[in-house]
Amino acid sequence: MKPTPKHSPSQKSTLSPLNSFIFASRWLQLPLYLGLIAAQAVYVFHFWVELVHLLEAVFGSQTALQALINGIGYKTTAPITTLNETVIMLVVLGLIDVVMISNLLIMVIVGGYETFVSRLNLEGHPDQPEWLDHVNASVLKVKLGTAIIGISSIHLLKTFINAANYDEKVLMWQTVIHIAFLLSAIAIAYADRLMSHHDKSGH
Repeated sequence: MKPTPKHSPSQKSTLSPLNSFIFASRWLQLPLYLGLIAAQAVYVFHFWVELVHLLEAVFGSQTALQALINGIGYKTTAPITTLNETVIMLVVLGLIDVVMISNLLIMVIVGGYETFVSRLNLEGHPDQPEWLDHVNASVLKVKLGTAIIGISSIHLLKTFINAANYDEKVLMWQTVIHIAFLLSAIAIAYADRLMSHHDKSGH
């Protein structure tokens, strides 16, 4: 009995009209990814506004300094007339937070589109991201979980630096939520490792 020949990935299979319609429904996600690109543009604009305020405050602009203080929610009994280390640290952490969220958006946009919508055909491109070479739904979940932990860490650090302006319950719940993110990411990574080991054993 001859073995049934397997179709190569390059061969196109003929789909029924219903199957073609269902498969084409993946393109409904395209507006979602375009919306995330627009959100990315908003973050870029916000980053540059904060950076310009920081540079202006360095050169003595009181208006820019007050804009920074109001933006980070920093309060003190003594009026702040010049930049101090705490304000600079909180502003820089805010800029880092924007960058990390922007990186998260890139992973969701590029990785999600590649995984769930259509191939980007970036093989051989000099700017192809290293992580995109082996991306799939499981890898994407682990990377997103790791990115969320990093963002949560930045928020928690900002809160502790500015702890005098927060209630004890806020500090406690932010810590608990960060630990929950950490445990969730560990659980996702462990489950992904078990599934990968099971797939290798099956082969």
